[in-house]
Amino acid sequence: MYQNGYEQYKMQSVNTMTRGEMLLLLYDELIKRLTRAQLALEEGDYELFDRAVQRSKDIIHYLDKTLNMEYQISHELRRMYEFFLYELSRLQAGRNGAVIQELKPLVIELRDAFREASKTAAV
Repeated sequence: MYQNGYEQYKMQSVNTMTRGEMLLLLYDELIKRLTRAQLALEEGDYELFDRAVQRSKDIIHYLDKTLNMEYQISHELRRMYEFFLYELSRLQAGRNGAVIQELKPLVIELRDAFREASKTAAV
């Protein structure tokens, strides 16, 4: 019973989010999945590692699909997302944790930039 109520709450929360809030949520989830992949790699849990990396790729694909290409920034973001996908493929193939350490700060920086832009737009 509680599970069903929680699921309804989550769905309502997602459905009432602004585009900016949803974008930040996706970036937060991407950071969480990269962290999970890093921890799984350190523990030798390759199944969890692969799932976390795949979910990271899914998030980036979604972010890419939602770009409005009428704006120049979207072209720049697309190039960045392509780079992220390339790095994630490299990570998955080589299971090299250094790739996560290089990629994660870039994702955090991009998320923080969107957070600041969201605050500025709200004012």
